[in-house]
Amino acid sequence: MAFRHAVRGQSTSLLGQPLSVQVTMQALAGKQLSAGLSRPSRGRLVITNVATPSKVPTSRLAKRSKVEIIKENSDYLRHPLMEELVNDKTYITEDSVQLMKFHGSYQQDHREKRSFGSGKAYMFMMRTRQPSGIVPNRLYLVMDELADKFGNGTLRLTTRQAYQLHGVLKHDLKTVFSTVIKNMGSTLGACGDVNRNVMGPAAPYLNKPEYVHAQKLANDFADLLAPQSGAYYDVWLDGEKFVSVYKEDPKVTADRAFNGYGTNFENSPEPIYGAQFLPRKFKIAVTVPGDNSVDLFTNDLGVIVISDDKGEVKGYNLVVGGGMGRTHRDEDTFPRLADPLGYVDKDDIFHAVKAVVAAQRDYGRRDNRKQARLKYLVSEWGIDRFRSVVEQYMGKKFREFVPMPTWEYKDYLGWGEQGNGKLFYGIYIQNGRIKGEQKKVLRAVIEKFELPVTLTPHQNIILRDVDPAHKDEITAMLRAGGVQELVDWDSLDRMSMACPALPLCGLAVTEAERTLPDINKRIRAMLTKVGLPEDQFLHVRMTGCPNGCARPYMAELGFVGDGPNSYQIWLGGNTNQTRLAELYADRVKVKDLESFLEPIFAAWLTNRRPNESFGDWTARSGFPAVKQLAATAAPTLVKNTSGNSNGNGAASAGSEKQLVTR
Repeated sequence: MAFRHAVRGQSTSLLGQPLSVQVTMQALAGKQLSAGLSRPSRGRLVITNVATPSKVPTSRLAKRSKVEIIKENSDYLRHPLMEELVNDKTYITEDSVQLMKFHGSYQQDHREKRSFGSGKAYMFMMRTRQPSGIVPNRLYLVMDELADKFGNGTLRLTTRQAYQLHGVLKHDLKTVFSTVIKNMGSTLGACGDVNRNVMGPAAPYLNKPEYVHAQKLANDFADLLAPQSGAYYDVWLDGEKFVSVYKEDPKVTADRAFNGYGTNFENSPEPIYGAQFLPRKFKIAVTVPGDNSVDLFTNDLGVIVISDDKGEVKGYNLVVGGGMGRTHRDEDTFPRLADPLGYVDKDDIFHAVKAVVAAQRDYGRRDNRKQARLKYLVSEWGIDRFRSVVEQYMGKKFREFVPMPTWEYKDYLGWGEQGNGKLFYGIYIQNGRIKGEQKKVLRAVIEKFELPVTLTPHQNIILRDVDPAHKDEITAMLRAGGVQELVDWDSLDRMSMACPALPLCGLAVTEAERTLPDINKRIRAMLTKVGLPEDQFLHVRMTGCPNGCARPYMAELGFVGDGPNSYQIWLGGNTNQTRLAELYADRVKVKDLESFLEPIFAAWLTNRRPNESFGDWTARSGFPAVKQLAATAAPTLVKNTSGNSNGNGAASAGSEKQLVTR
């Protein structure tokens, strides 16, 4: 083992010789670090000795993936993208596709618009950066217009509190991107191997300082980790020096530049990322104790604001190593929940975030993108070893986790008071797709009353800063435009999520967004049929592939596409999103859902504890018992009116589905 000696103020080296205010650093991952440079102090002087692997990170890699070479040769994300955006083709090549992600866009093929002999129907999806989902009034109106003029006429709200604009043609990209940039928006870092959109609680409470702080912190993290090279403006504004009234927090600027412990590349256009950027995407969520509306534990890094009794922020609890993506039938890929990393004081938070990112940057795998997320590094090393490496980059040890209350899920839907005399109104948006008459009336309300909005982690929208005098008029306008009252939605719909899937997502193998509303109706009919209450809650999520964009591995009942009209069934997540579901069955066909699920629901009703949720019951019982109880319940079920139930349930899995127990 080699040791890094992280020193604050007057101290001694490992050999007992004075170092004064100088530090000696080893070269990390090909970086040139200068030994013996004076460094600024960051708070109380503390000596920290931390063990790190004796070999530099790059020594373990047999090769680099193709994407790594593309990034390195791109001149910090410029070429060949800049050249291909202005040629006459309707698409960009694979090298540019990889670079385009960093700018906030994916090239897609609309499978249902292909015509014989014409090949793929290329178009682009643009994604915005909206820390904490906060959208100024002006930007909302611009996005609404862009959807009609250059998109497919709809706006998509993502599960990470951002917009997706689908259907943009290549020759319109510069117009769309430059319009967003010049109207208080950005797409920088919305995709690619960088920090993605930072989630924060959507709570519109201006009288709760911890929430206000969490939302600002999310924006600060987005600024801290935003690419710095200027390539974004070279590509979309032709190098124009766009002047914005927005200025980042000076502490963000100062802490980004600080390089006392090897987090930065010296004299690089990208001080944190370097020419290689990160091995894969990196996701952060910020929240307050008890509020898990952000699915905190599914993120690479989760930050929890810790305040005193007076509401003053004292520091932060950190969790690391969460992530949803996996690959079917590849046991080396898996969803994972984040582990507690430790507590840091308020002044050290940006250094702690940089330290986590630097550890992932330097030690994450670059030869295999399927194994490159932070969760695999934490899983391989264990949290203690990972913590020790992060501490060397931070120059301080983490303190013990501060105790917190039980987590709850909150969606902030319906009318409420902001705490400053104004109101908010949370509106349910089915699977995050704003379209048709709903889109028109939302624009009319937002434009007339000059309202800002917040996009929520569950694909909904909150109208903010509503004058109480306008409440009745806004309610009437929304009802006239077909926006339903919250009580008119089934709780299954209210709490479910689905990814876009077909026809645009190139990874999708089956439907999600377009089919979940009908499947929810079928699930409700099944629950009612077996005797459960008409308002029985069930947490459902669906994706068209195993990458987990709608976080199905946290649901009580998760559908994960594994073939045409076919899904894996995941059971056992919980309502406050703190427990992973597990794989229960493969290749369950949509046409067989009644025969498969009804016996399980019947067994739940018969065998659950008082008020025990579906997820808690399946997790407590274990899958072998659930399978046996479902098989016992199946013969008692009467064939349903749809003709889909065969009366055999889980006991007759057949050739199209195979039960998996763990």
